Amino acid sequence: MFMKIIGILFSYIIGSIPTAFLFGRIFKGIDIRNYGSGNIGATNAFRVLGKRVGIIVFLIDVLKGFIPVFIISELILPVNNIYRLVIFASVFAGHVWTCFLRFKGGKGMAVSLGALIALALRVNSLGLALLLAVAIWIIVFVIFKYVSLASIVSSIVFPLFLLIFSASLELIVFGSLLCLFIIIKHKSNIYRLLQGKELRVNSSSNH
Repeated sequence: MFMKIIGILFSYIIGSIPTAFLFGRIFKGIDIRNYGSGNIGATNAFRVLGKRVGIIVFLIDVLKGFIPVFIISELILPVNNIYRLVIFASVFAGHVWTCFLRFKGGKGMAVSLGALIALALRVNSLGLALLLAVAIWIIVFVIFKYVSLASIVSSIVFPLFLLIFSASLELIVFGSLLCLFIIIKHKSNIYRLLQGKELRVNSSSNH
């Protein structure tokens, strides 16, 4: 039990690493929270810090989700799916409520992708649902050029794919709650989309 608690705390700390904030300080000498959307996620890093840095931030955030779920639950503490989901929730919470920035973090898409990839290595039905959700994300993004819209739509369809592929009840419930929370985190984006004020990915902010 002690090792499981350590694993949960370690996952939260890993998730809490504010990648975009650190890269903003290192490469631009700025606080990224004062530019663009003000978010410390990969999309705002892409817009404010440039494509190359944005891609690096995205990949690191994906790894932030993948490493705890895969290494802790598979290599250090091989357990059942419930504990893997707890680790997932912990690293997600760290990213969204980072202890390094007064518990204000990102929206959780990249870190969730990494954690889901790690889970999908063990659960085939999850892998199929994730693959289709990512495909939907790409299609929506290519057509409309809004990262937020693509994230919202893929979050809506992901639990439906879990149902279609007969995933376990705990995965369906967890996936539904996760995607609902991600949609809630995008409420400001939804408002801007409805107002026609949301920035496309190729838009830049003056700073």
